[in-house]
Amino acid sequence: MRRFIALTLLLLIGFTVMAKGVSEKKEVFRIGISKIVVHPALDAIEKGMRDYLDEMGIVATYDVQSANGDVTAAMQIAQKFKSDNVDLALGIATPTTQALANTLKTTPIIFGGITDPLEAAIVPTYEPNDGNVGGISDLSPVYEQIKLFSELTKAKRIGIVFSSGEANGVQLRNLVEEATKKLNLEFVEAGITNSSEVKSALLSITKRIDGLYIGTDNTVVSAIASINEVTSKENIPFFTADPTSAENLDFFMVWGFDYYKHGRKAGEAAYQVLSKQKTAGEIGTVFTTDPKEFELWFNLDVAEKLNITIPQKLLESASVLIKDNKKIVQ
Repeated sequence: MRRFIALTLLLLIGFTVMAKGVSEKKEVFRIGISKIVVHPALDAIEKGMRDYLDEMGIVATYDVQSANGDVTAAMQIAQKFKSDNVDLALGIATPTTQALANTLKTTPIIFGGITDPLEAAIVPTYEPNDGNVGGISDLSPVYEQIKLFSELTKAKRIGIVFSSGEANGVQLRNLVEEATKKLNLEFVEAGITNSSEVKSALLSITKRIDGLYIGTDNTVVSAIASINEVTSKENIPFFTADPTSAENLDFFMVWGFDYYKHGRKAGEAAYQVLSKQKTAGEIGTVFTTDPKEFELWFNLDVAEKLNITIPQKLLESASVLIKDNKKIVQ
């Protein structure tokens, strides 16, 4: 009898442990990630998001897709995510998030790398709402960027190459024009429809500019190597708002987001949705205002080549300096 009772107790304990193991088994989420193009900034957003979710113990399978700059492809990716019934979609950049928002009406969508989601008709308001879309804006301090860039370089004619078919690119173009007007600078523009046109567009305005501003226009940034080639040859100082894509370039100045940190913020938003703390709409649009989230870089080799003097105070505040082709992290 004692042996029977002991065996029964062991079996009960075994079943309890098994049941507990089943109940504690973590849910595996299906997450779709749609990027407009592949380039370092957008890749950094993806990595930051995934790292954050991993650190928070989220178990997920990821379907990572790139539209390669094609809006039709972005729509096809959104349809795929709908058919696959993903638990959450992450839109990186404006066109891909627009496609997701137009297709996935109930699936939560978190975005990153978008300048103005309201202007792009992705969200109904910046404030928390009852919709299924929310995320992190990468709106840059454009006026302050151009003001400092023009003061240091003495540039009076500021050029910009922008994607005329991308809401983010058009919004950025408008912000630059507004800033140059306030600063009494000449505004020179060149619109493009895809990354293969960037070099020729820039060449068409090089004789009319003495400074080039490159913001967070994903289509343009994906062709940053050709921009670097032209500006180096023509001795035109160029500014970029994307530190992630600035490695090994002959820029004069960088002032922009750390896109890995930006991605971690998107990851935090995604975690709130997956853990049912908030809906995507309740997150609203988050704007970054903390100076610690931005990085300031100067290329001293380019400054010397172009006879540009940078005040010591600015050099001391910079995150990165390039000297003798070496990166100095401060």
